[in-house]
Amino acid sequence: MRRFDYSVLKEKAWDNEIINYLSQIHELKGRQSVYLQRQPEEMEKLIEIAKVQSTESSNAIEGIRTTETRLRQLMREKTTPRSRDEKEIAGYRDALNTVHDNFQYIPLTPNYILQLHKIMFSHTDSAFGGSFKNVQNYISATTAEGKAFTLFTPLAPYETPEAMANLCDAYNRAIGEGQTDPLLLIPCFVHDFLCIHPFIDGNGRLSRLLTTLLLYRSGFEIGRYISLEAKIAQTKEDYYDALEASQSGWHEGQDDPVPFIKYLLGTIIAAYRDFEERATIVAPSSLDTVRNAVRTRIGKFTKTEIAELCPSMSTPSVERHLRALCETGEIEKRGGGRSTYYVRKEL
Repeated sequence: MRRFDYSVLKEKAWDNEIINYLSQIHELKGRQSVYLQRQPEEMEKLIEIAKVQSTESSNAIEGIRTTETRLRQLMREKTTPRSRDEKEIAGYRDALNTVHDNFQYIPLTPNYILQLHKIMFSHTDSAFGGSFKNVQNYISATTAEGKAFTLFTPLAPYETPEAMANLCDAYNRAIGEGQTDPLLLIPCFVHDFLCIHPFIDGNGRLSRLLTTLLLYRSGFEIGRYISLEAKIAQTKEDYYDALEASQSGWHEGQDDPVPFIKYLLGTIIAAYRDFEERATIVAPSSLDTVRNAVRTRIGKFTKTEIAELCPSMSTPSVERHLRALCETGEIEKRGGGRSTYYVRKEL
């Protein structure tokens, strides 16, 4: 069976790219605390936006979707799930809320991981929610001609419970020693978790919840305000490429987690930068707030995108100010109905 020992990471010589990533994240984390103190009300509104985006994006990566209206109703718990997809979306919502509200009370153990998995499937009639796999699973891919093939074979079911216990122990031991940056340990844990693939279904979604949980527990709460899942969804091909590059030789302990480490660190930096952009946009004048948000956009943008950048304002207010900018000739409205979008005009 594959062994897990993260003590080797403290002896590893990291390249300049990773060192630069670590330095940037620690600096951005420090700057985030300043914004949180100055603009607490606006930051609270970012939390609700991030929750919706995280739930939508993490499920969409796995092909699980509903309409935007139904999604927002489900997030506000104003309706009951109607389809299998909506039941899984509601489960992710509940699991994400559990992590957001209780991360300091959720240690990394197999039992807590099983509980989060059970919550994820609590709205479905699945019998496997909260249980490790009992049949062999495979990570597959499809060629351009449509032919499926096995990309990676995870651990067998009989190996999974012990492997999960060893994996959690290795991570907790390394965190306790305090000699390796958690930003290096977290990608390694998530990568190993995905290689074990401990569940029949929900491995990808749970890995993203665990990423958020471990970042929170290590003091990096960027995922509370900016959706990491949305960032991953936007770079899904890079995400899968990094995983594939890191999986080679995993069973023999000859794998190289560096590609996945770089991917995840880059994603975290992108989220911090997005946070700073949104925090900087907030200004005393509501029209200037919308104007500043518009100036950050290149190409087409929608009312929803601008509203997300202006968390202190209601959607009708954003729409009113967009009309004002259209009247002054700063932007142009195109399309119609749900297909409406805007573009900036050169003055």
